[in-house]
Amino acid sequence: MNVLLTGGTGFIGQALSNYLSEHNYYVYILTRSPQKHTNTNGVTFIGYDHPAEQLPPMKAVINLAGESLFGYWTKTKKEAILTSRIQITEKIVTFIEKLPQLPEVFISGSAVGYYGTSNDLMFSENTTTPGEDFLAKVATKWENIAKQAEKSGIRIVFTRFGVVLGHGGALPMMRLPVQLGVGGKIGSGEQWISWVHIEDAVRLITFCMENTAISGAVNITAPHPKQNKVFMRTLAKVLKRPYWLPVPSLFMYAALGEMAELITKGQYVIPKKALDHSFSFSFPYLEEALRQLHHSFDE
Repeated sequence: MNVLLTGGTGFIGQALSNYLSEHNYYVYILTRSPQKHTNTNGVTFIGYDHPAEQLPPMKAVINLAGESLFGYWTKTKKEAILTSRIQITEKIVTFIEKLPQLPEVFISGSAVGYYGTSNDLMFSENTTTPGEDFLAKVATKWENIAKQAEKSGIRIVFTRFGVVLGHGGALPMMRLPVQLGVGGKIGSGEQWISWVHIEDAVRLITFCMENTAISGAVNITAPHPKQNKVFMRTLAKVLKRPYWLPVPSLFMYAALGEMAELITKGQYVIPKKALDHSFSFSFPYLEEALRQLHHSFDE
């Protein structure tokens, strides 16, 4: 079976591509620079100008592309975060319409930032009112563009990612101060981190692809979020390093600009749809997830 994937050279996309290839899927990765990559027995890189009608039937189209959230959030950076997601998703919706055979499902990336931030509220896919901050507006617009594929009559899933823990993404940056012996809570430490192990993230994406009863928003998070102070203390325990030096919120805003809100604010998100459909998490608890990743960092 074939899958068309955007964002396949990124942190989550690479892990998903490898997982699908290992599970008898053939992956076509849609990228702006296919010539920079080498095809394998399970993966072919194609450009956005590749004739859609020349592709074989696709079981799914998965869209994970977009400007990285990491970096100082200038006005230009924020515009790139939004426009990259909108423009690429528009291209994918058009590309789908040109395929010789419609895929069974269109899975388009999103984020738990859709819900906005809160230290008190609990969010699930039943939460239909988005937040009002920048990331909530990005996620809302991103999903609305993807919804345009509904006119083709295919099933659509919006994967709302939490903090994905692995060798890429946020974890290496979170590990560094702890490894240096200056780990501690960030800001108040009360903010929730809705995290997920990279292995569970790619398994849950695949689960959504294969389970025809699933549509709409799906939270890609583990079932047990943790407050920042607990997360950092657990990380220090796993790394066998001290936990003592708090990092003021003002320092984070000085270093990262508005991006600091990703770290100093959060949301308690439950993967209700995954649990309702009996998805089995390999790493439902934070400490075991961090221990497995710690061992893999050392390998």
